[in-house]
Amino acid sequence: MFSRILKSPKKTAAWRLSIWTTIAFAVGSALAFAICYYLVSLGIHERSDQWLVGEAETLAEVSQSTPRDNLYQRVMEETAENAAREIPGERDSDNDNDTDKRNAVFFLQIDNLGEPLWAGPANKRDQFVQAVQNFPPAPTSPQSLSSPAIEASYRVVVRDLKPAGSGRIYLGLSDFGADELLERLTRGFIAVWIGMVLLGFMISYLSARRTLLRVERITETVSHIGSDDLSARLSDSRKSDEIALLSQTFNRMLDRIQASVNQLRTVTDSVAHDLKSPVTSIRGRLEVALLEGDPVDWRDSVAQAVEGLDRLSQFINTTLDLAEAQAGALHLRRETVDFASVVEQFVEIYAPAMTERHHEIAVHASQPVMVDVDVTLTNHMLSNLLDNEMAHLPPGCKIEIEVGTRDNCAELLIQDNGPGFSPELKDRAFERFVKGKQSTGHGLGLAFVDAVVRAHGGEVTINDRPGGGAAIWLRLPLAAEVVSA
Repeated sequence: MFSRILKSPKKTAAWRLSIWTTIAFAVGSALAFAICYYLVSLGIHERSDQWLVGEAETLAEVSQSTPRDNLYQRVMEETAENAAREIPGERDSDNDNDTDKRNAVFFLQIDNLGEPLWAGPANKRDQFVQAVQNFPPAPTSPQSLSSPAIEASYRVVVRDLKPAGSGRIYLGLSDFGADELLERLTRGFIAVWIGMVLLGFMISYLSARRTLLRVERITETVSHIGSDDLSARLSDSRKSDEIALLSQTFNRMLDRIQASVNQLRTVTDSVAHDLKSPVTSIRGRLEVALLEGDPVDWRDSVAQAVEGLDRLSQFINTTLDLAEAQAGALHLRRETVDFASVVEQFVEIYAPAMTERHHEIAVHASQPVMVDVDVTLTNHMLSNLLDNEMAHLPPGCKIEIEVGTRDNCAELLIQDNGPGFSPELKDRAFERFVKGKQSTGHGLGLAFVDAVVRAHGGEVTINDRPGGGAAIWLRLPLAAEVVSA
């Protein structure tokens, strides 16, 4: 299985996870660079515009303060060239043979006194003069100027000379250095971006593959676990991540399954053992009936066999109901009844039998207690509780039953002054087929009570009564209309 994964990485979840993670990282990093590029470009162009505006004001002031004599043109050209030297990549005027460097700044003054005054790319004056002819009148902020004749795009500031109508000064900047910087930045990012994406994909794939191999080992271990052998467990990991938690949860699930299977085997053995005695007894009664010659004699044997069948049927039904309840599959036919009244009726039914055993039984229920319950199962549950009291108490005991409400629940408390629960029985009283040493029952009574109460959303506990005796405390949710009221 591992070799298949290694030979076909594109079919694994690690590959798909890595692809999507890498795509998300690539898109995110590209978007981050685009934002940074925009902010850097915006800052550079803002700085260039501020430089243009400041230098244009300086040139305008120089033009106004310089006399219009033979030195005027020379002064303006030197002022423009000095401004151009502040721009990276601008041609050095002292090195006329360096034709590789490009001019980024031009200065153009057009007035009525003669030829246009020009400082900028050589042999380009006429093209620039023609390009600015259609330029808008004296904009207050830098404007873009582009023309096929000048082979570049410039940001241009225009200032009118005084007096009005005497001429204009044009100062333009094509920031080749900034453009080259942005271009180098872009090329560098693309190279780094490709490397980071490839490295990120490799790290993501290896990490995902390493993690999923742990899942694969879990799958292989689970595939070898069969119903005949539930002893295999996943290896404990020192890590505390989700996969380690999955392994621990799966091991606990296997523990529960193994315990359930063991319990099922125990229950099966117990049921087989408990069924063997009544079936043998019924068979013996019927055989005796067949040997009896007098019909009157064999009728007693048949009646005893029928009684044994009834007990066997009750035992089987109780076992099935208990199994359904503990599996959460017990179907409840709920009815709204007065729980206090139901308890009182059962006490009246059991009172004669209690009196025969010299027991005292009393019920304390001051008000109706309405609950939504399955009446049949509830009657069976109360019958089991009272049967236990009769079966396990020595003669002459006192039984007190209290019915009331608290915290939106109906409460039933049964207390006696008998010997109480034995220590070994107390912690396992609600388990199936668990019974005392002197008990002649099947050990299903309290287990059935617990299953029915839990199926109704309640709880039941047992404890020792202060001063001696046993106490069984049972809680059931009140009827919905009672809670809402």
